[in-house]
Amino acid sequence: MKNVDIFTDGGCSGNPGPGGWAYFIITGEDEYCGSGGIPLTTNNRMELTAVIEAIKRVRAIDPGESNTLITINTDSQYVKKGITEWMTAWIRNNWKNSKKKPVKNQDLWKALKDISDCVNIKWNWVPGHSGIDYNERCDKLVQEEIKKIK
Repeated sequence: MKNVDIFTDGGCSGNPGPGGWAYFIITGEDEYCGSGGIPLTTNNRMELTAVIEAIKRVRAIDPGESNTLITINTDSQYVKKGITEWMTAWIRNNWKNSKKKPVKNQDLWKALKDISDCVNIKWNWVPGHSGIDYNERCDKLVQEEIKKIK
């Protein structure tokens, strides 16, 4: 693999409430998908979980490839801005936000940082529910996961 596209989504029915996450990985030759659900969670936790699980899957598919460029397409500004803009300050401030409060979902942010530090990632925000095929497909899987829990 040299270029990998990932689409992710996460959501809840109620916030907090039953939640689901999903991803699609497109390598050019192959397509992989994954999804899961949690009975009581938040939208943001599901968005983060989707990205973490997708990166884990890419690393499992091709563990030795160091020059693969992974483009992560997320409809979550929280995820994109968190990893590309906010995290540096959080780390510098001992995982406190600008209001000096502990960063929410710190466990997942730390996991995302650890796993994303090992790969070459380009972060891309895509508008949700706007007809982007893989984003819509992720959303459908998320809704299916939520229905399984309810």
